[in-house]
Amino acid sequence: MSKLSRRRFLKGTLSGGVVTLGLPLLDVFLNENGTALADGLPIPMRFGTWSWGLGMSKEIFVPNKTGPDFDLPEEIAALAPVQKHINLFTNFHVFKDDAPNLCHHSGWVVLRSGIAPMTRENRPGETIDVSVARQIGNATRFRSLSATATGDVRDSFSYEGGNSVNTPEWSPLRFYNRLFGDDFQDPNAETFTPDPRVMVRKSALSAVQDEAKKLEKSLGAEDRARLDQYFTGLRDLERRFDLQLSKPDPREACIVSEAPADLPSGLDADLVSTRHRMMTDLMLMAVACDQTRVFNIFYASAFSATTKLGYDKPHHTATHEEAVDPTVQCQPNVSWYTRRAMEEWAYYVQALADFKEGDGSILDNALIYATTDQSFAKLHAIDGIPMFSAGTAGGRVKTGLHIDGDGSPGCRLGYTAQRLMGLDIESWGSKSNNTSSEISEILV
Repeated sequence: MSKLSRRRFLKGTLSGGVVTLGLPLLDVFLNENGTALADGLPIPMRFGTWSWGLGMSKEIFVPNKTGPDFDLPEEIAALAPVQKHINLFTNFHVFKDDAPNLCHHSGWVVLRSGIAPMTRENRPGETIDVSVARQIGNATRFRSLSATATGDVRDSFSYEGGNSVNTPEWSPLRFYNRLFGDDFQDPNAETFTPDPRVMVRKSALSAVQDEAKKLEKSLGAEDRARLDQYFTGLRDLERRFDLQLSKPDPREACIVSEAPADLPSGLDADLVSTRHRMMTDLMLMAVACDQTRVFNIFYASAFSATTKLGYDKPHHTATHEEAVDPTVQCQPNVSWYTRRAMEEWAYYVQALADFKEGDGSILDNALIYATTDQSFAKLHAIDGIPMFSAGTAGGRVKTGLHIDGDGSPGCRLGYTAQRLMGLDIESWGSKSNNTSSEISEILV
């Protein structure tokens, strides 16, 4: 039997018009191993980030054993069901060099941009998800997507520049409507009809861009630079219009559920958990429907204000006011908050692993990069900030490992991730955070 293209459609006529019927992602579209499409194109690679706030309690978080089959101290015991899918990175450092240690800011900014910020308003460079999205995000409706479990649109760890923060979705219902509202093109629909509204928008945008080219000739250098920056966003909009006017490839895992009920505002730990799981499920459906290939989930902000029923201090306040109990080697209530975060990290990883794709899962075709803002938040420490990865990036990453960084730059993980996502960079990070050393222990 000759190989079929995944773009093959069943064609017929109805009332004088052409009707096309898309085929599902059949085994015949895959190679013999189910790891790539039969025409040689790989199953799409995805990149995600996940974040939690306020670090860890080192004595009950960092395993004693490195390599495979590492032990799970009390604070990360919840990771047992997903241990085989993740890597844990400890004893990697963030360096501030001549910049100040900006509490709950410097750590995450360096790990996501490679550069130590000089002020709290300073967001140097661009975050790793933005860089990766430029590489792998252009073939989808959304170059990248972000969602937060805090319910606060200001809680973002993603930016394109100092004044261009990528605001996250904060409401499950709003997020659902954005993903699966009127502009959504179901990749498994029997027929495809281009949305006339999109056609009108694209025509209008093209006309505006033609006028801009004429205007550009009459402007000075600085104004031309500003206009070019403005139209960079419009070119991305035009790209999205083009995608919406083309029949999307069938996606076996794309099954859109009913709209969720919205949630009340608030930061009670149980409510944050519910919101996180709803956002995770919606985000993974967006990935399964190939709406995006780059995505961020923010479980908690750097100044995490999550609350605990029956305890009068939110997470951030507790890190500074609660005493360390030597009998349990931690601040008991602070540790409770961290354990809840690890439960949600486990949920997130398991949700990715449960999405079937080819002969594996979406997690098998993804790499997730997880960071926090401090190591020991009581002292605003940024040395030894823990990090995680999840997924095998298409079989190129080993998992189930604990890696001791021996004081080397934490940017090594971000550098490794970008190289795995196809970025042709010789190094990443500035000054002491600069590295050209991949974490070879996790590479196949």
